[in-house]
Amino acid sequence: MREIITLACTECKRRNYTTTKNKKTTTERLELKKYCRFCRSHTVHKETK
Repeated sequence: MREIITLACTECKRRNYTTTKNKKTTTERLELKKYCRFCRSHTVHKETK
């Protein structure tokens, strides 16, 4: 039921994190504020394909 998704930084566009989400309950794209080691700061990470 849960699918693996990839999170990419909105600043540098690098794919830093993977996580899972339930596609039936959360249909919109996930946005989390996480640490980017390339930007060296906390930035918004969006779900990518």
